[in-house]
Amino acid sequence: MDVFTKKRLAVASIVYWLLLFYIVAALIWWFIALEKQNHLAAAYKISELKMDDPAFQTKFQDIVEARHIKDIQYIGEGSIFLIVILTASIFVYQAVRRQIRLQNQQENFMMAITHELKTPIATVGVAIEALKNFNAMEDPRRTKEYLDISSNELQRLSLLVDKVLKLSMFEKKEIDLQYETFDLREVVDEVIASMRLQIEKYRAVVSVTQRGNTNLQADRLHLLSVVFNLLDNALKYSNVQPVIDIGLEGDNDTVQLRITDNGIGIAPEYRNKIFEKFFRIPTGNTHNTKGYGLGLSYVAHVVQKHDGKISVDSKLAGGTTITISIPKSKA
Repeated sequence: MDVFTKKRLAVASIVYWLLLFYIVAALIWWFIALEKQNHLAAAYKISELKMDDPAFQTKFQDIVEARHIKDIQYIGEGSIFLIVILTASIFVYQAVRRQIRLQNQQENFMMAITHELKTPIATVGVAIEALKNFNAMEDPRRTKEYLDISSNELQRLSLLVDKVLKLSMFEKKEIDLQYETFDLREVVDEVIASMRLQIEKYRAVVSVTQRGNTNLQADRLHLLSVVFNLLDNALKYSNVQPVIDIGLEGDNDTVQLRITDNGIGIAPEYRNKIFEKFFRIPTGNTHNTKGYGLGLSYVAHVVQKHDGKISVDSKLAGGTTITISIPKSKA
């Protein structure tokens, strides 16, 4: 959250709580005024009684009892009003804070994704310009190099656009899962093979273990994207040589996928937020914050759509383990 947003939120919070304090103070003043009026009315009625009246004691007790009933009524009504006001105030305050936080996340997302969209476009433009102006076409090696650069950048651009579209369709519930029977181990091996260049770039060590039967009925394409996102995160969020353990385990009802890395970890206050759309773990500098806040949100949507479960176990500077569990058959 930038400085301007923090100041704006601080000012809004101060004004909001001052207004709430005024409302509560007015309610208390109203209660005191009614109590005073009730006691004065009762005192006046008592003063009107005649001491020699045979029914004096009975009338006196009735006035006192009526005053007591009024006291209880005012306390009850005041308490209900106070509880309603405080509950509504807290609800509204939290909703406003969530809205401001979401707006801030969306702004950061737009900044990040705009940069990420411009980078491959600019890179491909430079490569094409080089092919046109520096006689690269006469050098097959250089031509291949420029074409490979363009291909990689376009693939990265395609993955980004695909991720945004898939998440948007999931949220609008426009996607029907295409169930088929397959082995999740084959999907993991396929993702590792497709990410070979990234794995080599990070000099990562990736190991896979399997226990039990990992065949299941699910949407293969979406689960492939889930594994890709989780492995991509494990590679990106590491300050040292990544060591990634992928564990697969199948029982009678479910298949479990567990990906453990030795990366930077996740602070406790962010563990429940990482699956929110647009949320990115702050680093103090928006431009240095990794990712777009879409990958894990997409993963959570896919797992939820399969009636599965997802959990995260992480220690700051001590790595992260993300575990997903998917039913073996369609519910």
